[in-house]
Amino acid sequence: MVISLLFIGFLLSSPTPVSKPRALPELVFSLKPDKNPDAMIAERESLQKFLSQILDRKVRVIVPQSAAVIIEGFKNSQIDLAFIGSVDMLEAKNKKSAEILAAVSFNGKTSYESYWLTSKDKSYQSLADLKGSPVAFASRTSTSGYLIPWDAMIQAGQLSQGQNPEIFFGRSNVLFGSGYVSAVQMLFAGRAEAAAVSDYVFLTDSYLSKVEKSKLRILQKQGPVPTHVLAMRKSLSPDEKQQLTKIVSTLNLKENNLLRDKLFNSELVSVNEDEHLAPTKQALERTRIRLN
Repeated sequence: MVISLLFIGFLLSSPTPVSKPRALPELVFSLKPDKNPDAMIAERESLQKFLSQILDRKVRVIVPQSAAVIIEGFKNSQIDLAFIGSVDMLEAKNKKSAEILAAVSFNGKTSYESYWLTSKDKSYQSLADLKGSPVAFASRTSTSGYLIPWDAMIQAGQLSQGQNPEIFFGRSNVLFGSGYVSAVQMLFAGRAEAAAVSDYVFLTDSYLSKVEKSKLRILQKQGPVPTHVLAMRKSLSPDEKQQLTKIVSTLNLKENNLLRDKLFNSELVSVNEDEHLAPTKQALERTRIRLN
């Protein structure tokens, strides 16, 4: 009896074990495959290390083969955060699988221009000179490298609403890359007479070397194009969404601007989702592209 009482007393006096806070699951961040593959490997590793440190959480950065993988990843809770264009964002928004965390701002503007680039030694004066000639679009899902240039052709009267660019350039003359760099490479290889890309492909050093850019010139500009966004999975918990805002504020610190600009080109800011995506939505209506 004495032993039993002593044992019970020991249990009552023993400190209650302190449970450790449950670690957050791995965060999966996706980048679009729109740069040189070697450059993206280095950027992926830099971003992975940086995010793991500021979030105190395991982070895995991936570069899928297409934006479709990102959209599906949001829907299936396999991707938590992604850097995507406005067409992809609209598709994710329509599926109620993602929302905008922040958008890129260039000199206080959350829009930029789309460029048609051509070789310096070509004598073309405008896109009208390329009727019946081969051209390269960045990809089928690119806003600045496909949708906006196509929409500009409709607004210029070169195509009717809903008409495919093949009507103007020719059935076998519309080529698609897997990103900005691949479209420009088609131009260098002589497969295309012009390439449709974002203005920052030509204006910054993140995509092409100075030697490569020295061989190019701007043939035509069109826009505005809503800037890329950091999109987060809609089904994340409120606490996780709040934690992700730390990414934006930390990247905008002066000491992190070099990494931020290398990855996302410029400052990250909050935007009104509907207002930001409006130009893309209007272009989709004129081209009659249906989102999946």
